[in-house]
Amino acid sequence: MNEVHIYMISPDTLIQLKAFARQDGLLLALFWTASFAMTMMAPQSIWGNVLAMATPFFMGWRTTLFRDGALDGVISFRRAVAHGIYSVFYASLVFALVQYVYFRFLDNGTFMGIMSDGVKVIEDLYKQQGLNTSEITQSLETMRSISPVQWAFMLMLQNITIGSLLALPVAAFCKRSVRREQI
Repeated sequence: MNEVHIYMISPDTLIQLKAFARQDGLLLALFWTASFAMTMMAPQSIWGNVLAMATPFFMGWRTTLFRDGALDGVISFRRAVAHGIYSVFYASLVFALVQYVYFRFLDNGTFMGIMSDGVKVIEDLYKQQGLNTSEITQSLETMRSISPVQWAFMLMLQNITIGSLLALPVAAFCKRSVRREQI
């Protein structure tokens, strides 16, 4: 009977899960903020992208700490997925606020400059292939018309979607049904 109780969702376990997810979400938002800052300050450097690509490892580390510190080394796949999704959701909310502040008050065209540079590379490839570049130019103009709050919202939805998908392999890696001492 006790074995079944471990995997049941009770109000107390949900409260505990959300509390840890809020803390881990805040740390993940700080991690993403560091990645974003590195990308905006030094767009030619790879370090911002390296940090962004390390997100699943960061999520796994935090899920493992939750499992070992709060759950006596045992976490189901379902609870690990829930922890990951909640953490990403909370991180995305905080990070959206950070990005809004950046786009609204600090950017001064840096972000669109990075986007323009990327579009120029694509444009050159299109020209080499003999394709029309008017759609690319029009897309860039559309991106320039997006407000800071719209950018923050779009990126928040992207972070929630990708992060929720990443929660699945992270949970598969971090789940454990037997305490380490019993292994």
